[in-house]
Amino acid sequence: MNSLPMVVHQPGLPPKVTIYEVGPRDGLQNEKTIVPTQVKAAFVQRLLAAGLPIVEATSFVHPKWVPQLADAEQLMTGLKAELGPAAAQLPVLVPNERGLDRAVDLGLRHVAVFASATETFAQKNLNRSLETQFAMFDPTIGRALASGMDVRGYVSMCFGDPWEGAVPIEQVVAVGRRLLDLGVGQLSLGDTIGVATAGHVRALVNGFIDAGIDPDRLALHFHDTYGQALTNVHAGLQVGVTTYDASAGGLGGCPYAKSATGNLATEDLVWFLTGLGIEHGVDLDAVVATSGWMAEQLGRPSPSAVVRALLG
Repeated sequence: MNSLPMVVHQPGLPPKVTIYEVGPRDGLQNEKTIVPTQVKAAFVQRLLAAGLPIVEATSFVHPKWVPQLADAEQLMTGLKAELGPAAAQLPVLVPNERGLDRAVDLGLRHVAVFASATETFAQKNLNRSLETQFAMFDPTIGRALASGMDVRGYVSMCFGDPWEGAVPIEQVVAVGRRLLDLGVGQLSLGDTIGVATAGHVRALVNGFIDAGIDPDRLALHFHDTYGQALTNVHAGLQVGVTTYDASAGGLGGCPYAKSATGNLATEDLVWFLTGLGIEHGVDLDAVVATSGWMAEQLGRPSPSAVVRALLG
């Protein structure tokens, strides 16, 4: 089987897209079996070798909450030994100032904070209210910027919440603006439970544009719960968003959203973008091979349709 689709350009779409790989962090954080640190390190290095420009490596969250990522310091120390200065460019998630301290101690340059667009998820995931979450982010973001770091802001439940249902667009925009005002450089808008549809994606992005926020400052993070992830990427491209989060092999989900399935698979996104003639810089065969290898490490087939098609 041909490992590349036929290219048919569609007018009006961006010529180039950045794929923000989240597999080593978001993809592995909910695995029940602990993945050895050396396997995680090899996963990161293989993804970088496949041409992925950004690979989020881990999270400096308390091990009690995410035991799978309890080896964050060990992983990053090992990657620094293997990759040299390039390891400092790998993004990591920092939930608060304590997590930031750990990233600063390792000399890392790119961090992310994780916010909620809804009251219930803020309470369940952050133990904060929708309003008081910003009091936690303010010193974390401020100190990171003062240290010369770049800060990304994840916003979860942007398209729907399993406890609250539909989330008003203006509420999501308000949360995003607060993070941008605190100094976040890029917002990743998460469809945490995978309920977004194309019209909703366009409406939300246009809500940010109407609020004076350039789509270049936005990223979109889709789950494929209802099979809509690539359709939603297409909608995002139509309104000018050029950064998309994806997870190699479709690994990952959300432990606080029971209906959520895996993230958009990197391979599925690469196949889709390649068919549109949109530049992404990723070697499809290399990332497919990496996801097949990781599926073997985890002892189960890859959820990615493209991985299954190409590896059989």
